[in-house]
Amino acid sequence: MRAVNLTKNKELARNVSIASSMVARMKGLLGRQELKKGESLWIKPCNSIHTIGMKFPIDVLFLDSTNIVMEIKKQLPVYRITGIYFRASSVLELPAGTLQETNTQVGDRIEIA
Repeated sequence: MRAVNLTKNKELARNVSIASSMVARMKGLLGRQELKKGESLWIKPCNSIHTIGMKFPIDVLFLDSTNIVMEIKKQLPVYRITGIYFRASSVLELPAGTLQETNTQVGDRIEIA
């Protein structure tokens, strides 16, 4: 699957993994050494994340039910917990720097297909 910012016509990731089971959502990116450019993890349902136990920072998009960006976290460091975004229905985790490179902002529409 690919993730594309339709508003900016920019590819965010060409290899999107989905974490939709409780176990997969709880594990997330834990145990990984890195998230390579072009990779991402789509966690759904989800409205809050943490990076406790991770080994690298990530960029994070909180998406509503129509995949509109509700909130962004650029280069979220390890050992952090985000707030709860009650209107978010999923989270897209990306390599740090992706949001800067693609100029992704709150209000952008993301397609994951």
